[in-house]
Amino acid sequence: MAGNFATTSSASQRPGGIVRALAHRNYRLFLVGQSVSLIGTWMQQTALAWLVYEMTNSPLLLGIVAFAGQIPTFFLAPIAGALSDQVSRRRTLLVTQAIAMSQAAILAALMWTGHIEVWQIIVLNLILGVTNAFDMPTRQAFLVDMVPDRNDLPNAIALNSSIVTGSRLVGPFGAGLMLAWFGAIPCFMFNAVSYGAVIGAYLLMRDLPQVRRVPGARLGAGIIEGFRYAFGSPPICMLLLLVGMVSMMGMPMSVLLPAVASEVLHGGPDLFGLLTGATGVGALAAAIYLASRRTVLGLARRMALSGTFYGLAMITFAFSRSVPLSLGLLIVTGFTMMMQMAGGNTLIQTIVDEDKRGRVMSLYTMAIMGMAPIGSLVAGAIANHFGTTVAITISGSCCLAGSIGFAWMLPRLRKHVAPIYRAKGVLPEVAEGLEASSEFQVPPERAA
Repeated sequence: MAGNFATTSSASQRPGGIVRALAHRNYRLFLVGQSVSLIGTWMQQTALAWLVYEMTNSPLLLGIVAFAGQIPTFFLAPIAGALSDQVSRRRTLLVTQAIAMSQAAILAALMWTGHIEVWQIIVLNLILGVTNAFDMPTRQAFLVDMVPDRNDLPNAIALNSSIVTGSRLVGPFGAGLMLAWFGAIPCFMFNAVSYGAVIGAYLLMRDLPQVRRVPGARLGAGIIEGFRYAFGSPPICMLLLLVGMVSMMGMPMSVLLPAVASEVLHGGPDLFGLLTGATGVGALAAAIYLASRRTVLGLARRMALSGTFYGLAMITFAFSRSVPLSLGLLIVTGFTMMMQMAGGNTLIQTIVDEDKRGRVMSLYTMAIMGMAPIGSLVAGAIANHFGTTVAITISGSCCLAGSIGFAWMLPRLRKHVAPIYRAKGVLPEVAEGLEASSEFQVPPERAA
């Protein structure tokens, strides 16, 4: 096992710097394909949210649509993770991308014929949610297949986060302009076509490792084993709980942005695109920062600090009535959320045993995408009865409290993570760095 993990010092001497994972051909193909496809995805999500709000003027229905698109992950991600440890990951991804392409094409066709209704949007979002439940954990585990050198894995995760957030910057901004000029149809059409880029990338990959299925392995037993392993490991369990909490209480703010743009800041679809894009600016900056890091030294501490600032920025944003201030606060929330999400991904991927990677990453996906719909539904209901300010304030307060709790529990990483890294052959200085980060025991706002 130690052979799979090279030392941090040797990694730091390798060429390539911030883009060193691009030395792997398959990963380069993936990154190019994903860059195009994700822009289309964000354009569709932005256009769909505005379309629903324009049709219904209901924050509750915004929450219901988001709920339909995300809740399948809560139930299906563990199954997808177990399958990704037993069947071809590339084949699974080709199927999921083809289904997602069809879903976008159907949306465009319904808009083109003028027969679009909210119930159709909910059903199509539910189909996409089922598809993503299998796509996301498989894609997370597939990173290891594309980047066999474990030294480059954290960089690959950060670069992947960079394109996700970069597309989040470009996609909503482009969607806002298209919505203002041409309506939602071009957004859906562009998304359908964009899936061709990532499908082509998967088809062009070669020399991928074969998934070895254990003879006699049962899917149900594999799922149970994955749960026991993840929640029996204190560091993995702690990271999953943090990511799940931030997802449930923090992500719903993006669902309420159409209402904020229209009712609070008195703008249109162009402002909505700017607000969503501002979050992408902050997230992109965080992803670039994470890609430039050569070690996990201090990453847990930065996650705790980021969570604190994330909650404070959300609370302030709830009461902002200034467009420039709101944009600035959303940049902060984008940066701090990415620090938590990508940081948690990096730490989990580094800790997890190889034969359980797919199942653990399915739980990570479940924590992100599975908890978000519950928060979206609750936030939509609160906003519908008490207003968006109250809903966002409650969400921000929960994120703040959860991050302080995570900081208080960090000392547990010292005795659990360090032996894992030593067993995997990582230099003691890396483990000691995590130990040092775990000494951040007081609430972050007091330490300041």
